[in-house]
Formats: sequence, C-alpha cells, structure tokens
Amino acid sequence: MSAGQEAEPGAALVNRVPRPGDVISVGTAASVQFGGGRKLMLRVVAVDARSTYYGFAWITGYTVDREGMATDKREIYVQVAGLVLLRDARRPTRR
Repeated sequence: MSAGQEAEPGAALVNRVPRPGDVISVGTAASVQFGGGRKLMLRVVAVDARSTYYGFAWITGYTVDREGMATDKREIYVQVAGLVLLRDARRPTRR
C-alpha cells in the first residue's frame, strides 16, 4: 500500500489507525491475548490519543456478533499493523 492510499476491507491496517465506525478483526497478529480462538470483531468507537509505543494504540469499541450486533464494550491495547479492516466506516453498507 503506497503512502496516502486507504486500506481495502479485508486488508491489514498497516498504514492507518482505525477510525470510529470501522469494524476490525483483532487476532494474534494484533496481540497474543487474542490468539487460540479468542479472535474478535470490534466496532471502533474511539481511539485514545495518549502516547504509546510506536505502532500500538488503545482502542475502545464493542465486540460484535456475526449479525453485527454489539455484545460487550472493550478497551484493548493492540499493534495496529496486526489489525484487519472488515468494514470501513466511510463506506456505506448495502441493505
């Protein structure tokens, strides 16, 4: 992905931090705590602005089930390059 180019859904979010409204997949590549079948889908509601290690972020969101319904609110600390964009907040969903 070149500079300034947006991540396509299903691609790792290598060059940008998720935005509120994005739905991301969080697995082992983002944090070891989400390995071994503990992978989750998260609808992002906020990204904390506090300083962290380079490439990491505090993300607040709701875990979502297969139908897209929120189930639990979570705050997670993850490596941004390991996240996978499932749905971009700026792209409308078809009904």
